[in-house]
Amino acid sequence: MIPRTDVRDVTGLIGNTPLLRVRLFEREFPGLEVYAKAEWFNPGGSVKDRAALAMIEDGERRGLLTAAKTIIDSTSGNTGIAYALVAAAKGYRVKLVMPANVSAERKALVQAYGAEIVFSDGMEGSDGAIRVCRELIAGDPGSYFYPDQYNNPANPGAHYDGTGVEILEQTDGRVTHFVAGLGTTGTFVGTARRLKRHDAGIRTIAVQPDDAFHGLEGLKHLPSAIVPGIWDQALADEVWGAPTEPAYDLARQLAGTEGLLVGHSSGAVLWAIHRLARSGLEKGVVVTVFPDSGDRYLSTGLYRRR
Repeated sequence: MIPRTDVRDVTGLIGNTPLLRVRLFEREFPGLEVYAKAEWFNPGGSVKDRAALAMIEDGERRGLLTAAKTIIDSTSGNTGIAYALVAAAKGYRVKLVMPANVSAERKALVQAYGAEIVFSDGMEGSDGAIRVCRELIAGDPGSYFYPDQYNNPANPGAHYDGTGVEILEQTDGRVTHFVAGLGTTGTFVGTARRLKRHDAGIRTIAVQPDDAFHGLEGLKHLPSAIVPGIWDQALADEVWGAPTEPAYDLARQLAGTEGLLVGHSSGAVLWAIHRLARSGLEKGVVVTVFPDSGDRYLSTGLYRRR
């Protein structure tokens, strides 16, 4: 990856992340190549930088976001950090609604960039945050720009124009399978749509928690949640439910054997890739997205020794 020296501000560093070879399953499945986009190389530390920048710049182009308005949205953490970073670089105010039980690191990062936080009931998860956010907007609609990450086409658009194109370039178009987690669903939808345009035969697997009560922070159990408007199930050849503890175990294995410290959702996609390999896939090029680093989950116990 060539360092960029021509950027005008930190937002110019978003995207063009490295594609790393993952060797966790090589001994068991030697014919399988597994790669992951290392999204913590974005300046805000996660894949959500891409969507946040795209939605804010779309709002600017359409005249919906002006200096007089405050950016507001609900978030479980990473999108909020990304909004706060981009807004700080561009000079906007930000108010974020977050479940009270998100990791301490995420709360601290959002506040470090100067954003205001309104906490929702942690037991209600991301859906509770959505409801509180909508109540705040209804009380003073003229004061806010609401990107609405769950329903904004610019969210998957960032991945259609960015992540998907990068994957094709970095694999020389050899990708045969794409596996990604479901939160807002933007990463999966936009990337899968772009990959399917290149080759409709690329198999796409979406990963969600296997239960409504789970420990996979950042992922959404769609059957029990408010389904994002941007979700397009037709793009998923399979939708699999990942169990929490096996996902944690794989994240820990990756850190201990390859020096890659990743978050909960990366463990979930690793679980899905292992399931895919065990289904009889002897050869292929599997690409996934590691949305963020595990350093923002240390307080959650993800890497605590049992």
